Amino acid sequence: MLTLKEIKANPDFQHMIKEANHYLSEKGYTEHGFRHVNYVSETTERILKDLGFDKKTVELGAIAGYLHDVGNMFNRKHHGISGANIVYTELRRMDVPLEDITKITTAIANHDVDIGKAVSPITAALILADKSDAHRTRVNKKDSTFIHDRVNLAIMDSTIAIDSEDETITLSIDYDSSISQVMDYFEIYLYRMEMCKEASKYLGCRFRLLINDLELLGHVNYQED
Repeated sequence: MLTLKEIKANPDFQHMIKEANHYLSEKGYTEHGFRHVNYVSETTERILKDLGFDKKTVELGAIAGYLHDVGNMFNRKHHGISGANIVYTELRRMDVPLEDITKITTAIANHDVDIGKAVSPITAALILADKSDAHRTRVNKKDSTFIHDRVNLAIMDSTIAIDSEDETITLSIDYDSSISQVMDYFEIYLYRMEMCKEASKYLGCRFRLLINDLELLGHVNYQED
């Protein structure tokens, strides 16, 4: 079975991740290098593991998380699709079973906010992991006036918790509104949070978004008197 350890040891994939991060940095985007892909890989793995998926699905999810952004070395536009094509070619060269390749590449092709959709457990977990990684440490230019940078600078902490018994996936954010208003967060992240909501639903869970302990996305269960 293909392992994340093998993927991380591959110098070609290491080079692609570096080039993708370099391209986005030159374009003024937040960090998309090894810190980001390792976070997404580990979080995708944790989501699938906590929800009781089998060992192989968990491992393939970790691999998809690690490789999900390589398409950015060409262009930001539809980087999920270009990344899936790159990964498909490389994994075929490594003689990885086609069944495993398609699970990985389908997730990569569908994580992008423009066209992505949760169509498998790995895809859903990858979307949640990727969209939860918003944090001030990702900002390359600390004095930027770009709204995306201001919002990320305002995020002091961000954690995602899985409760398999309660069937909830909760994203909790500590937000400094003196840096950027909460409405700015939703201007950037509303559609991404809707993606997370749909991804959670696919996994049989309810998605909750808490900003400074206030629930801003996710229904409240009312009891009749």
